Amino acid sequence: MKIITCTIALLTASLALAQAKKDTVKLKDIEAVTLVVRKPTVESKVDRTVFNVANSSILAGNTTWDVLRMTPLVSIDNNDAIKAEGENVTVYINDRKSVFTGKELKEYLATIPADNLMKIEVITSPSSRYETTGSVINIVLKKRDDEGMKGSITLNNRQNRKNSQYTNFNLNYHKKKFTQTFIGSYSDNTWVQTNSIVNSLYENNDITTINTLNTDKSKSPSISSTSEYELNDKNNIGFIVEYYQSKRTSSSEAEASNYANDQFKYSYDQSQNLAGMNRTLGTNLFYKYYDKEKNRILDVNLGTNYDSQKDSNDFLKTFSNKPIPDQIGVNSNNQMRNYYIKIDYTQSIGKSGATFEAGGKIDFNNNVAPYYLTGNKLDLLQKTDKFHYEDNISSLYANFSKTFFKKLETRVGIRYEYIDFKVRQDIAGTSRKDGYGTFLPNLLLKYSFSDKYDLSLTYNRNIWRPWYAEFNPFLLPNNDGIYSRGNIDLQPNPSDRLYLKFGILKKYFLSARYMFTKQDYWTTYSTQVVNTPGDPDNPTKEITVTYPGNFSGKVQKYYLFANTNQTFLKNKLNVNVGFGWYYIDNSDFNQRNNLKARDYISYWGGSTNLSYTNLFNKNINLSAWVEISNQNNGNSYANKTNVFHNISMTKIFPKKQMEVSLQLMNIFQRPNFDSTTFSPVGTFRNSTQSDWYGVSLSFVKRFGNQKVKTNTKTDVEKGGGGGGEK
Repeated sequence: MKIITCTIALLTASLALAQAKKDTVKLKDIEAVTLVVRKPTVESKVDRTVFNVANSSILAGNTTWDVLRMTPLVSIDNNDAIKAEGENVTVYINDRKSVFTGKELKEYLATIPADNLMKIEVITSPSSRYETTGSVINIVLKKRDDEGMKGSITLNNRQNRKNSQYTNFNLNYHKKKFTQTFIGSYSDNTWVQTNSIVNSLYENNDITTINTLNTDKSKSPSISSTSEYELNDKNNIGFIVEYYQSKRTSSSEAEASNYANDQFKYSYDQSQNLAGMNRTLGTNLFYKYYDKEKNRILDVNLGTNYDSQKDSNDFLKTFSNKPIPDQIGVNSNNQMRNYYIKIDYTQSIGKSGATFEAGGKIDFNNNVAPYYLTGNKLDLLQKTDKFHYEDNISSLYANFSKTFFKKLETRVGIRYEYIDFKVRQDIAGTSRKDGYGTFLPNLLLKYSFSDKYDLSLTYNRNIWRPWYAEFNPFLLPNNDGIYSRGNIDLQPNPSDRLYLKFGILKKYFLSARYMFTKQDYWTTYSTQVVNTPGDPDNPTKEITVTYPGNFSGKVQKYYLFANTNQTFLKNKLNVNVGFGWYYIDNSDFNQRNNLKARDYISYWGGSTNLSYTNLFNKNINLSAWVEISNQNNGNSYANKTNVFHNISMTKIFPKKQMEVSLQLMNIFQRPNFDSTTFSPVGTFRNSTQSDWYGVSLSFVKRFGNQKVKTNTKTDVEKGGGGGGEK
């Protein structure tokens, strides 16, 4: 591939020189010609797909969250859960695991400007180095190492249903052995979402329809600082500080009606208003020893993460059959503390070309979630409690990599993790203390028949653990009028995966995946009868509760995928196309859990990324992204296929170091997340239309030399079998 790229670059340079001569420019005026070989936008490696976005036009005005949505193999559902090939993922930033998940992770990634991105690695077959819970997404940021001061300012305005603004400032200073990077951002966003819900209970043919309109506003400043000092050619130390804050307000209006056996029972209107503050602080002190000649790396990280979320939430619910509205206020102040130490070591073994990796990590988590309820209708709810979650996760791993006969690449790894955790409520008195260890082996084999054809096979054992908030059993009202809680008895989800990939001409890739599990936990529903002594006409009341539930039963998933990355028109046009077929066997899973759902699911999915560089030789870059996506997750089945798309045009002014970008987001079809969740008591359909469409205009002003250092990987890591970017 490099030979072809260099050949094209040489031909392009020759044509440019010929054109220059034709235009009477003297040859003696040309002192040198610099050839720049660009990486393909998408690279398919044995264990990962790499989205090289450093020079892409999609970066202008976007955040890391926006670009992540456009990354091949990645999809994001209406609850902001990130998935790769339809499965849950763990997100790393510069090979450092993010402590956040779900909406918290979205808010954090939305503070990182895309202008800082080097690439996004979708690691579908991670080595034992990673805290594996399935696939891994590693977000690699740029590292600028040219002398002096440089930076950029970004201004963005986005028009969805409402208007939002985003501003970012980057500053980098490098002098001899010292590098300092500072990033600051501020966003003022308004987000609108509508929901149409149909809850159908089997008993009495009870049907509730709910329509909601939610408007969320947030004002979010953030800052981050990275200081790095090179002690000598082999030793580096550094310190990272990240702070994020979000002041949020949210309002929601819900209208609902209830029928039983086709007879009207009641209706209600509910209004909800929330005011909250979220703060995040992360630190990381690191030391790195890197001997390039011996391919030897020692990496030590010591870090902390703190997150607090303080909310005041008020609900007013008016029933058609009651004279007095129900009023409930929810006050909470959740705090999460994480402390960790992580050590990784990589060593080449003699002259055999083999590499050995080993390391470990110790994590301590201490989370507290107090809740206090007020209002005139609390008879059915526990008024106050404080939820505690503490855990200690210790892990050790080892990887061995070696190439035999210059054709067979191998990697064998094993990881052992042990978790000891405690869960309790102060007032209700519920508690749980548990611990378990698990071995997580993995294997990678790649055989190269020639320079043009290769075949690889990987195996991974994974385990997905519940998030701490999913354990909390405290019952809370939702903005749609029903209730939600956690489940203190949740169990982890182990799974096994096989992955086969066939490479042709280094451009075409055919892959197949098989995943097997015997147990999982998914969102489910139940009905609960509660006493209402304050209402003599209705001494009891039945409410609908949603919560994460344990589901035992065998689930098998099959996946076929074809992918190609092509360049045309003298490397100006880059096209990446991927298309896959999914097949899920839920027959045993449905039978064991009494779910009246389809036993077999079959659907298509895929994405296309296109980029054109320097249109009409006017420094205009075009890019487009299209994704076909279904939301099938466990006991939730998609009713609709979504087609997402993004079109952008960026005009670059090289002399002034300025960029202007225009984006059109889902303008031809607005995404609608429509799925039905099956539970033993009934079916629950939710159709959600979010603000995933509109127009965005961005302005970027750069200053200083924008030279970027690409990576410092060892040879074995560059081959795709080793660890992440440093």
